[in-house]
Amino acid sequence: MQNHNLFAALRAAFPADLDSTAIETADGPGAPRYYTWRDLERATAMIANLLASLQLPAGSRVAVQTDKSVEALMLYLAVLRAGYVYLPLNTAYQAAEIDYFIGNAEPAVVVCAPKHFAWISRIAFNAGTRHVFTLGDDRTGSLLERAAHCSDRHEPAVKQADELAAILYTSGTTGRSKGAMLSHGNLLANAQVLKDYWAWQPGDVLIHALPIFHVHGLFVASHGALLNGSKMIWFAKFDPKAVIARLPEATVFMGVPTLYVRMLAEPALTREACARMRLFIAGSAPLLAETFNAWAERTGHTILERYGMSETVMLTSNPYAPATARKAGTVGFALPGVGVRVHDDAGRPCAPGEIGGIQVRGPNVFAGYWRMPEKTKEEFTADGWFKTGDVGQVDAEGRFTIVGRSKDLIISGGYNVYPAEIEGYLNDMPGVAESAVIGVPHPDFGEAVVAVVVPKAGAALDGPAMVARLKQQIANFKVPKQLYLVPELPRNAMGKVQKNLLRDRHKGLFA
Repeated sequence: MQNHNLFAALRAAFPADLDSTAIETADGPGAPRYYTWRDLERATAMIANLLASLQLPAGSRVAVQTDKSVEALMLYLAVLRAGYVYLPLNTAYQAAEIDYFIGNAEPAVVVCAPKHFAWISRIAFNAGTRHVFTLGDDRTGSLLERAAHCSDRHEPAVKQADELAAILYTSGTTGRSKGAMLSHGNLLANAQVLKDYWAWQPGDVLIHALPIFHVHGLFVASHGALLNGSKMIWFAKFDPKAVIARLPEATVFMGVPTLYVRMLAEPALTREACARMRLFIAGSAPLLAETFNAWAERTGHTILERYGMSETVMLTSNPYAPATARKAGTVGFALPGVGVRVHDDAGRPCAPGEIGGIQVRGPNVFAGYWRMPEKTKEEFTADGWFKTGDVGQVDAEGRFTIVGRSKDLIISGGYNVYPAEIEGYLNDMPGVAESAVIGVPHPDFGEAVVAVVVPKAGAALDGPAMVARLKQQIANFKVPKQLYLVPELPRNAMGKVQKNLLRDRHKGLFA
């Protein structure tokens, strides 16, 4: 019987020379440390054997909130290998959030940083979790101490393609977070498509500077390197100067837009520094056209922007070749084997250029939300397409542009207002670093448009003059009723602007 365990597929791609370097740490305790492919093989076997020794029920969840380390990546691989379900938790989550996730997922095992053991173990034991281990970013903790006594040989558990591999809790900007259930088949199908679409090559080296509690760092980046047998230069924390210093040794970099902005602020970012690089990929949040253009001018490289989400991994991508076909502000074409369409509120297909809801289907699309059958049913159309909640358009060539989230849509005086459109005009104004447009309750209009703008360093912006300029560019119902200048926008760990916090902050403005 064929084994569809994702770990088995990743391990099969390890290079023939198991003693070559798989991961080199660039920062953190003891750096540089060198991990061979044999180290990955042996360590994941030992941790998998430890988990197997606990005699957990089939389908048990293993919840993990630890600092980024190579050992944390090995833990993820070991959970797959042992046939259990991996549940990564954002390192920023506090007690009330952890209490909800553990209560909802009912993990059999929880792994946390040693410094958080006292309060996390209390929550876990109260919820009925029987095993709580610790894992530090300096190779300390009870997980590795216990695993050290286990055999370094382990046959990967046999899994069907549709069996659960991971549960990712969505960021929960509206209501409670939902656990997206991803199967071994979902994750492997996506990794294999991206390997071809982004033309992973022998000798590629990835700079891994993303968190590993999220799709981008855990799945897209890690799976990409592992499935290609590529070395990773591993940063526990992003540092622009340190990353730029390692670019001459690498060929691939993946980052959120904020990372590109921070590297552009460094004089060391030059064409010479990027001469060996093959590909820069951006995602998880919209990339400003200004950043896209500035990067091309400084480095000679065109950033490849793509689009995905927790429920689906990657859905669309700008083309790998030719690089000139990559367009600022767009997320490219549907990936091979993935269906992407745009429909209006009545369920009718939108014509090219018309704005509507983005719906998707394919082997990468999740089965549903953990223990939420009704919510799952709501989020799929009658013909089986997942409603992403994103709003966008597709051009005549099949190239997609994301306009925003459906929940960010503002209805003011009966008119639909798409924040991304107004943000585009604001971001084009001299002295503007970035902006966020939100809707807040208004007694006459239902919702009023409000803009929150971050000036560039040293720029003196005039709010009323900016509003006056917008009045010459867009319909009056779209013009912000109020414009605020702030030093920065609130963001989550992946760099996405938290508009829910801005809406909360300004909800009483017109009360």
